[in-house]
Formats: sequence, C-alpha cells, structure tokens
Amino acid sequence: MSAKMFRCLRVDEAGDKQFTRQLVEKSIDDLPAGDVLIRVHYSSLNYKDALSATGNKGVSRSYPHTPGIDAAGEVEHSDSDAFRPGDRVLVTGFDLGMNTSGGFAEYVRVPADWVVALPQGLSLRESMILGTAGFTAALSVLRLEEHGIKPDDGDVLVTGASGGVGSLAVAILAHLGYRVAAVTGKADAHAYLRELGAAEILERGEVDDQSGRPLLKGRWAAAVDTVGGNPLATALKSTRYGGAVTACGLVASPKLETTVMPFILRGVSLLGVDSVECPMPRRQRVWQRLAGDWKPPALETIASEHGLEELEELIQRILEGKIRGRTVIRIAG
Repeated sequence: MSAKMFRCLRVDEAGDKQFTRQLVEKSIDDLPAGDVLIRVHYSSLNYKDALSATGNKGVSRSYPHTPGIDAAGEVEHSDSDAFRPGDRVLVTGFDLGMNTSGGFAEYVRVPADWVVALPQGLSLRESMILGTAGFTAALSVLRLEEHGIKPDDGDVLVTGASGGVGSLAVAILAHLGYRVAAVTGKADAHAYLRELGAAEILERGEVDDQSGRPLLKGRWAAAVDTVGGNPLATALKSTRYGGAVTACGLVASPKLETTVMPFILRGVSLLGVDSVECPMPRRQRVWQRLAGDWKPPALETIASEHGLEELEELIQRILEGKIRGRTVIRIAG
C-alpha cells in the first residue's frame, strides 16, 4: 500500500542565495522520525517562519524544507503511551519548522516530548492565535509575576506592541489588571491597541533614547521588550527601583549597549525569556494559564485567518513589517 500523500509548503534552494517556495504533495514516509504523527488543522505565521522561508541559514540549515514553528491538530498515530489517536494537541518551539519539517503542512511527525495536550478552554484555532507569540508573551508575564510585579506597582511598558508577541503581551497584561503603555511606530495601530487594553500609546522615538545618559527618569514598574537593541537599553534605564524588564526579541538589534547603572543603582533586573527550549512542566503550566485566567478576551481582535495558498504574499508582508497581530494559517478542517 502506498503511503498517504499530503500538501505542504516546500522551500527549495535555487542557487546563488536564491530560494523558491511552492505548494507540493509529499509522502508521509518523507517526514522525519518521531513518536507522534499529527494531522495539522492550524498553524500560524511568525517572523522566524519568514526567515526560514527565505533561506536564512541561521534558522534553517538545509533545504528543501517546510517552515512553520507552530502546529495544532489531532494525533493520527502515536508510538508513545502519552498520546492516542484523536487526541487534540499542539506543538510550539523545539526544532519544529527550523530543521524539522514544520507546521505549514497537513502532517507533522515529532518526538512525543515536544507535544502538549490541548488544554481544556482552548480550541485548536485559538491555540494558534496564541502560538509561539502568545506563549512567549505569557512566559514574559510569568517572569514578571515571579519577580513580584503586581498591577498596583505601576505602569508596564510593552515595546513592539502591534506585533504578535507585543499584541498578546498587551492583551494578557491588560486582562490581568495592569496599566499598559504600548509602543508602536504604526499610526493606524492606535485604535487596535486601545481595543486590546492599552491605557497609553507611545511612539517609538519615546523609548529610543539617544542622549547617552546612563539613567533616565524612572517611569515603569516593569517592561516587556520584544525588539532588543536601543529600545531595550532605554527601557532598562527608565525602569523604577526594583523593577524588571523581560527580553524576548531582537528585531531592532541583537546588540545591547548600556551601563551597569540600572542594575547597581536601581536594582533593576533583566529577565531573559526563551520559548524554544522551555522545559515541558513549565510549558504545560503556561498553556494551562493561557487556557484559563490568562486567556485574553480580545483574541479574535488579534487574529486574521488565511489558507496555505496565501503564504507567499504573507511571508513578504511580515518581512516588511506590514502585518499586525497574529496570522493564523488554516491547514485542514
């Protein structure tokens, strides 16, 4: 009996640093080894997916390749006692979509220890509105919570607020009662961010200090930085005594040029956030919170839904910074 065929986005290396993308049919036998075969219902588009789809060897080393660092669907076959056919599950992070065939496909096969059982309170589609972006935002909120930051401690700054991680950080924090100051360079995103719960909108220049001063007036109880570079340095030197800043992105720059002054004079903490190798117990805990008391009521406001056929245009748009919020990719019904 011939193996089942399925559709996927395949990225091919065409030479001279050129890459092509097309929808193709592929055999399940071509998938990598793994314990759990998942029929994918939804994925989502992340900036890292666009890098993989355009040949960034820092994300995906070899081609042909299928990107997609997020996937949600039903188990079709499992060699692990932890999962059974029909179980609804999700996968984010680890190596999915990087060097392992990813979620822009009707099937993925992965190790069982990458798989999270879909928590009660989330649909498969909702889990992909959240996806890696929502998981990363929630990890940032958890880090602030563990540091002891409370809603009545003062304003929380969120940089890159109209992007996927930023949008969800704004929505989760506002839902939990924090007063959020959201940073965006997009004039047409102000109403959107207000709808997510932002109490204040700041322009990018307001959190991109060029003065060279080691400290600024303390404005923030905490910050969630999604962009890195000078905005992260500015957030650190404008956070109040005992506050904390989480760092989870580098779209502005991977470099951080600052002084030790925020740390030794104000006791500010810089908290790193990693969503890729996050241990499974913590991963499951965060997904339970996202399905429960941390689930933002504005999820549909954040999301747009598209099919596999639209990925070519969407990849270009996210690379150009023209996508707001979260882009859900419908794979199968």
